[in-house]
This record gives sequence, C-alpha cells and structure tokens, in this order.
Amino acid sequence: MAILQLDRIHKSYPDGWTLTDVSFTVEKGEIVGLLGPSGCGKTTLLRLIAGLESADSGRVLVDGRDITDLPPHRRGFGLMFQEYALFPHKDVKDNVAFGLRMKGLDRGLIRERVLESLSLVGMQGFEGRDVSQLSGGERQRVALARSLAPQPRLLMLDEPLGALDRALRERLMHELPQILHQAGVTVITVTHDQEEAFAIADRVVLMRAGEVVQIGMPEELYRRPASTWVARFLGLTNLIDARVVGSGEVETPLGRLEIADGDTRPAGNQLLIRPEAARLEDQGPNRVELIVVARSFRGGYYQLDVRHRNGLELTFNFFPQVDVPPVGETLTLSLDPRGLSLLQKSD
Repeated sequence: MAILQLDRIHKSYPDGWTLTDVSFTVEKGEIVGLLGPSGCGKTTLLRLIAGLESADSGRVLVDGRDITDLPPHRRGFGLMFQEYALFPHKDVKDNVAFGLRMKGLDRGLIRERVLESLSLVGMQGFEGRDVSQLSGGERQRVALARSLAPQPRLLMLDEPLGALDRALRERLMHELPQILHQAGVTVITVTHDQEEAFAIADRVVLMRAGEVVQIGMPEELYRRPASTWVARFLGLTNLIDARVVGSGEVETPLGRLEIADGDTRPAGNQLLIRPEAARLEDQGPNRVELIVVARSFRGGYYQLDVRHRNGLELTFNFFPQVDVPPVGETLTLSLDPRGLSLLQKSD
C-alpha cells in the first residue's frame, strides 16, 4: 500500500530552474532513494514533501489524503539533515528526547522511546554522554535516534552519510537499511552517490535537471539503464555505436556481437558493455583482441583499460584472483552476451 504519492509536482524559480512533472509513490515500510547529480532537484523535492516549500502545481498525498497545503508540523514527518544539528549543550538522551518533549508526551513514555531509539541505532548505554565527546559516526546515530523517536509516518534523510569519513560511511551503508527496516519506518533518502543509494534503498528514483528519468530497484537500474546518460551517471562508460542486424546480434566497431535474447530494441542505437562482462579467455562468444594500456589494483578487483586496433578504448574489471596481463600486452577477451545491452542515446 502506498503511504506517499506525488502527483505531477511542478516548481519553477525566477532563474529558470524548474522541477517538472514529478510523480512516484512510496510504499509503507519502503526505503526510496532520490539519486541524481548536484542541482537536479532532490533536496527541493524533499522540502516540498516536508511542506517547507510549496509546489506551483501538483499534489502530495499521504494514505490517499491530499496534504499539499498542510503545514509541516501537521504532516507527522521526520527530517534529518547532513549536519545532524544536535544541541551541543544537551547530552545524548536530551537530544533524542527533544522532539518528544515538544509533543508534550509524559516522562515515562519519553524515557521509553529514548531508550528504544538508542537501542535501534546501537547507542544503548550512551544516554548521559556529552555529544561533544562522540565520534562523527556516533553523532550520526544519535541524530537518527532523535528522528526515529517520534515514530514519524515518513522519515526523510538528506545526504545522511555525506559528513562521514570513508570507513564510517562504508560501515553505516551496511547498517542503516537494517536499522530502518527494523524500526519499520517508511523512508525517503537523498544522495548524489550511486553506491550509497544502491546500498541503502529498496527502490531508486533517478533525477536529472528537475525531472525523473528512471525508477526501479538498484539491480534494475544497473542492468537496464534507460539511456546512455543514466549509464554514464552510474559509472558505466563502455558505450559504443551499434546497429541491430539480426535476432540477438548487433554490428559494432568491435565487429558483430551477440547480445542477450530479447535485447534488440529497435530504438537502441548504443551498446553498453558492462565492466564485468569480459572474460580472459579466447573461447566463448564475442571474442575481441585488445591491447592493455593501463591496469590498476582497486582492492576488490583489478581495473584494466584496453584499446582496440581502431582506437576504441574500454575499461573492464576482473577479480583479484585472475592473472591480468601487463601493460602493452595483446590479449583476447570474450564478452558475455548477458553483460551487453542496447540503450537509447541521450545527451
């Protein structure tokens, strides 16, 4: 059941920037990620949902009820910003309890909610700790506990991991969706980082220049990007011209290639070759001879930059266990048809 529905939201500004015809739903208990480059309208849309700004047209519905003109304090939503905005003069429990006291709840229920929220985020036992003594990750958890304590019907997170160092960010990308699902809260999270959106969200709304360009589960966006712009934004840069010449076959600058059945859409004029599609073998389909121009070890994989004799350059990833050849060596790769997709070319 959809708890939130955005119906053709439009917002324009004097400088010409526009949020155009945005529509999507958020199901109860779902984590939806708003993903896109800086300036695409993610935070503006979040503020419209929260009621901090007003749309020029369109509707915001919650449980089927139109709340477009409802003030923020009556929407029952929670909002957590990247900066956390904790009170430095209050300890952990008082920071978490702040919103509950503003609602006028009795002391017993406030204490119960505070302890429950801190337990959810793994901060039990920190109730009396001064927030200035906490690490960045601990402060982020306290801010999250404060947002969860009032039990909002919808929780909105604006770049929740943006202020953390790499190690903490990696850890919380794994833990945050578990915390949110355990709390049973419905969430919209905003980020410009594809890895973060894919790790946290059940479903992703990808935006560009004030418009929604694709909606789907993270796996769907990666496997079937809607356009070359989407592919490039997701870090998929192996894009070459292609022409359908038969069932499951395309003609390309690399020669005739076999692609997965059912993926010969007439509208597709660009072929995406995913970085994991290559195999270091001279057997199998789609054999291509290439020269290694660069190689780098990325921890979990090797990245190999290769060049075709026609000058076309591609990048592929290989597991560390694979014996990748040195720079300057010629090699034959086999390209898995399941890693090739036709896309519509976009600017």
